[in-house]
Amino acid sequence: MKSATKKLSSEIAQTISVKIESTVAGSKGIKKSIEKAAAKLAKKVAKFEKEALKAKEKEAKKLEKKSKDKKSGKKEKKSGKNAKLTALVAAATTKAPVPAPAKPVTPAKPIAAKAPAKAPARTVAKPATPATDNVEEVK
Repeated sequence: MKSATKKLSSEIAQTISVKIESTVAGSKGIKKSIEKAAAKLAKKVAKFEKEALKAKEKEAKKLEKKSKDKKSGKKEKKSGKNAKLTALVAAATTKAPVPAPAKPVTPAKPIAAKAPAKAPARTVAKPATPATDNVEEVK
């Protein structure tokens, strides 16, 4: 019996060791495939981020260009308004001048000449008195 038990236990040990080795080898293969997939994914993510950055820059340039176009459009509108205004002013100044009225216009009340204002009385300035210093002599 002892020999049968030894034989059976050795077969079981061998089978288990083979299965463990195959599992370890499989896990190593799985680990390698996961690392490869992770590397591919990292490359794709980097590429996507680059493209997203380029798209943002392109959009920013478009917005900047649009804002410049709007600003220049406003300037053109203003210059158009200025041109219209100068044309109106020119048209108004080229019209015949209005003739002077036949009667000279006189004010209703004549303005009386005001009396000159009195000069303020001058005050006599007191002469400054010299300050006397009380200096004690040191003995």
